[in-house]
Amino acid sequence: MEVVTNEEMKEEMMGMEDTEEDREAPAFPALSANEMAGEQQYMRVPVPPNRYTPLKNHWMEIYQPIAEHMKLQIRFNPKKRCIELRTSEATELAGAMQKSADFLRAFMLGFEIRDAIALLRLDDLYLDSFEIKDVKTLNGEHLSRAIGRIAGQGGKTRHTIENATKTRIILADTHVHILGSFTNSKIAKDAVVRLIMGSPPGKVYTQMRSVANRSKDRF
Repeated sequence: MEVVTNEEMKEEMMGMEDTEEDREAPAFPALSANEMAGEQQYMRVPVPPNRYTPLKNHWMEIYQPIAEHMKLQIRFNPKKRCIELRTSEATELAGAMQKSADFLRAFMLGFEIRDAIALLRLDDLYLDSFEIKDVKTLNGEHLSRAIGRIAGQGGKTRHTIENATKTRIILADTHVHILGSFTNSKIAKDAVVRLIMGSPPGKVYTQMRSVANRSKDRF
């Protein structure tokens, strides 16, 4: 049996240590969206009847950012009444499909192009939708008054909430859609919920002014 001394063992261990060059991380080329998913991705976004005309009028404004920046294939399918999205070999961003679908859904809900397109550019924007009946069961005149409190005279209340929380709000019949960051959307939703529950608009104005002042102090 061969006897190995401590000095010989240390020399062998030192020889086995990696050099700085060996420890450098290997450089691999970035994977495309198709390579990460393993196959071509498809998605359909339904188009409600009331959005056919706006879609036709703003088609190029919708098509260009999705085709040129997200590098997705896009088309409108009149038979199935939906917009179809598909990844291509040129698609690079892994989240391009989901971002584009959120952008289209925001437009279908009634948001303007200039607001909805922010979903393609920013990572921390979200869509939050709920119904008035999810907060409180209202019928008849009570429901109409709740909708009136949210909108305000000439849309004043809604605009006040939007400006204070840096969000965008769409009021579609009994549905409320909010576009903004997670924190700001929650503040806006809380204000809308208070209005649904019967809080007077004047009280909400005061709270929104406080929110706006805190935002100014923060920045």
